[in-house]
Amino acid sequence: MLSKEDTMLGHPKGLFLLFGTELWERFSYYSMRAILVIYLTDKTINGGMGWTTAEALNLYGIYTGLVYFTPLIGGWLSDNYVSKRLSLLIGGALMAVGQFILALPDGFLPMLPLYSFYLGLAFIVVGNGMFKPNVSSMLGDLYPAGDNRRDSAFTIFYMGINVGSLLAGIVVGIVTGLMGWKSGFVAAGIGMLISLVIQMVFAQRYLGEIGKIPSAKMALKNNKSKVQEPLTKIEIDRLKVIMVLGLFVVVFWAGFEQAGGLMNLYSHEYTDRIIAGFEIPASWFQSLNPFFIIILAPIMAIMWGKMGPKEPHAPVKFAMALFFLALGFLCMIGAALEQGADLTAKTSMLWLVGAYFFHTLGELCLSPIGLSMITKLAPLRLASVMMGTWFAFNALSNYIAGLIGSRVGSLGALDIFAGIAVASVIAGVLLLILSDTLIRWMHQSSDGSFSHIHPEELEDKNDTDNDSDLDSKGPQIA
Repeated sequence: MLSKEDTMLGHPKGLFLLFGTELWERFSYYSMRAILVIYLTDKTINGGMGWTTAEALNLYGIYTGLVYFTPLIGGWLSDNYVSKRLSLLIGGALMAVGQFILALPDGFLPMLPLYSFYLGLAFIVVGNGMFKPNVSSMLGDLYPAGDNRRDSAFTIFYMGINVGSLLAGIVVGIVTGLMGWKSGFVAAGIGMLISLVIQMVFAQRYLGEIGKIPSAKMALKNNKSKVQEPLTKIEIDRLKVIMVLGLFVVVFWAGFEQAGGLMNLYSHEYTDRIIAGFEIPASWFQSLNPFFIIILAPIMAIMWGKMGPKEPHAPVKFAMALFFLALGFLCMIGAALEQGADLTAKTSMLWLVGAYFFHTLGELCLSPIGLSMITKLAPLRLASVMMGTWFAFNALSNYIAGLIGSRVGSLGALDIFAGIAVASVIAGVLLLILSDTLIRWMHQSSDGSFSHIHPEELEDKNDTDNDSDLDSKGPQIA
């Protein structure tokens, strides 16, 4: 039990360390994401790369897909060989190097500028794989099994992510307007360095031993028999829940990630961004999502809490997310209809504001809930691997998002927006149909907790007919 000196606002102080670490890492990532596609498609005379829209969106899909795929490998490494803390530091350093490579003047490295650009992206992709699964996994490690503070902790953590994202859109919009595209990558690199410094200075004080030992070794240490047990039926059922919900996550993020691709270009090229003579930078629209999250997350957290036992289970919340996504693209359909066939026409920015609002509601029903769910359902020895697997679903969806967006030239924005809306509704209905089965596979205790126990401990419980909470048995883990 943590003393009052070890807690802040009822949570371990380590939560707020990880909050700051993730905030500045996300500032780095979203600074780069906010300008990537526009930088690629801008004319070379303006400092851009001069790519076509299709080329830029294809690369965007491949890059963001790899960003979310490599955590699967990084999670496996940190579970089995490299500790979470060391993985995080290595990954952060690689990402900082990658951002600064992107910021280098053309010809600074002894290679073609295009190869230098790809090298920078490669550093970011590999570094992200080492960094991303371990922050969320260590957050789960701060709380014992069954601790009802875990969901609220992930909501607080998620707000940190979006404070970083909000700052990114604003800062990068200002600096690139004043000093050009390369300055945006410099800002991203500085943000990553701040994240690293926070972790290096405060980790030992506020995390203690958390993240120092690979999860597989920790699980073996906690196992009475000292032999790695096979997965139990309960663990297998819970893994099935993760994998099935992951398929619906792909549908959601494939639509949602149009924000950095097609919707980003739409705001830049086809949206009237002038207010009282001032033209709003297109990158500022990337800050609408985190702004809405900061406003809506506390409201939704209070709403879920007041619902008590009537609070929807994770599968139902995921279905709600898909329906909100469809409503967001209904707004984008309105924008496309307003524009009509005249590609020189500018549409009202209110369509984009509405789309980001509904997409944010959907994100809040899915993303923090999913992160918390993984730490509850995944076996200890697979904690980081399953977190990486969860991000791998995002990888697939980001790649699909790029493919979808790149078809805008042949299909048109209206058809793409309508297709995503219809697919989201169909997926949401299907998930509602499957929800009862998925909830049963989760094996949630009557008090709403999820236990992590070894087979022999379950047998001991049955033999003694002990009615105590399952969460009091077995290793206390994320």
